[in-house]
Amino acid sequence: MKRALISVYNKEGVLELAGVLAGLGWEILSTGGTAAFLQKNGLAVTDVASVTGFPECLGGRVKTLHPAIHAGLLAMRGNPEHMKTLDSLGIAPIDLVCVNLYPFFEKSRENLGFAETVEFIDIGGPSMLRGAAKNFQDVIVLSDPGDYRGVIQGLRAGEVPLGERRRLAGKVFNLTSAYDAAVSRFMLGEDSGEGLFPPYFAAPFKKSMDLRYGENAHQKAALYVAADRAGAMGSLSQIQGKELSYNNIRDMDAAWKAVSAFGDFFSGDSPSGGVFVAALKHNTPCGAARGDSVVGAYRKAFACDPVSIFGGIIGVNAPVDEEAAAEMSRTFLEVIVAPGFTEGALSVFKTRKNLRLVTMSVPAGDPVDALTVSGGLLAQTRDNVLFEKWETVTKAPAPDNYIEDMKFGMFVSIFAKSNAVLVVQDGAVVGAGAGQTNRIWAAEQALERARAVCAAAGAPPARILASDAFFPFRDCVDAAHRYGIEAIVQPGGSIRDQESIDACNEHGIAMVFTGARHFKH
Repeated sequence: MKRALISVYNKEGVLELAGVLAGLGWEILSTGGTAAFLQKNGLAVTDVASVTGFPECLGGRVKTLHPAIHAGLLAMRGNPEHMKTLDSLGIAPIDLVCVNLYPFFEKSRENLGFAETVEFIDIGGPSMLRGAAKNFQDVIVLSDPGDYRGVIQGLRAGEVPLGERRRLAGKVFNLTSAYDAAVSRFMLGEDSGEGLFPPYFAAPFKKSMDLRYGENAHQKAALYVAADRAGAMGSLSQIQGKELSYNNIRDMDAAWKAVSAFGDFFSGDSPSGGVFVAALKHNTPCGAARGDSVVGAYRKAFACDPVSIFGGIIGVNAPVDEEAAAEMSRTFLEVIVAPGFTEGALSVFKTRKNLRLVTMSVPAGDPVDALTVSGGLLAQTRDNVLFEKWETVTKAPAPDNYIEDMKFGMFVSIFAKSNAVLVVQDGAVVGAGAGQTNRIWAAEQALERARAVCAAAGAPPARILASDAFFPFRDCVDAAHRYGIEAIVQPGGSIRDQESIDACNEHGIAMVFTGARHFKH
């Protein structure tokens, strides 16, 4: 007689599976709640305790951790010594294991107490799954209800092919590795020490969706989200538009990181307002602004570069209303991501059927950023220090009414590709030079753009320039002077800082060192 061991937390589909097994003459072993569920539905079940000769104990912590179970799973049917041992010990082989785990992923997101969360760490389940998966040639192992149907079809046909058994075993180790990674992250913590950079980088991510393609049409891609915590991408909800692409998600992530971080450094009682809009193209801001309303901040962000924003991404830290929607609808945008959209806004956007509208309810803020490199992975703490000091290094101090915009410029530089130079006016970036291979090109691009933007708006020339890293030469200061810049903020730290300071003093420009560089490669 074939034997199946079924012990599941998630009962989805298990009654049909057990019914088919019983109909094929299999003996069903089970435990606790699963046994009661199957018996209640008219199926004969052998309690595991009658097989082990040992009662369930320690409040359910020990049920299946017994040689009578694990020898039945691990014995190789083609190995005479294994089978002779089973026979001498009176142990019958187990031919199918159907187990899914205590919901540690879900419970770790519920802010339970430490001791309560610990009780959702499954021990017996992973042990049975791993044992069955190791012996996949002889044992069918099921860890995902989505696989029940295929196995049922195979059993009815008389065989579950070896290749399918191996695939199911691979899924077990994929699951248990992620499960263990979640437990490890919970136990170590993430805020400091080994929790930030453990000896092995293991993080539990679950596939959220397959994407049409990657950065280019010939590349395959998928989105994975954190399985054990409420991350920003896990809170993503698309309420309109075409399927999201790989590039959409990359840009959307950058936009959401920027709007999420805004509140960490700026408050709503500032004269420039507490609404923040980031306009991104190719993963770098082509506009960014703050204001008292979404439509006001958006107009200022758009004005920085109306050409580049075509086909771009908009991130907003406040719900998008009807007036803002009408303004945004005047140009082609790929994605708008915000905490929400009013009914009036949704009504306006209905005419833009392909426009992707996305809400996120969880701010971005993972403690560690990671990316793959060939044969490895780089991990670093996120850039969440705006400046380490505020030191005026020139004869001329920065006017008090410039300080807020200088800080705003440095804030936006965190999210701009290096080399990044930004010109700021009235709570908005009016000139952005980013992703250049040298800083003077970035400065000239930002300054020239700012001159055009201010002229088009009939506004006076912009007076503030921010740089994500130090000036290696005085050429950026000289260029800034030609465009009327009166205050510069930069990290400092070059061996030629004094040349830049001297140039500022010659031109009457104020310069502040922050001590915090914001490279973004």
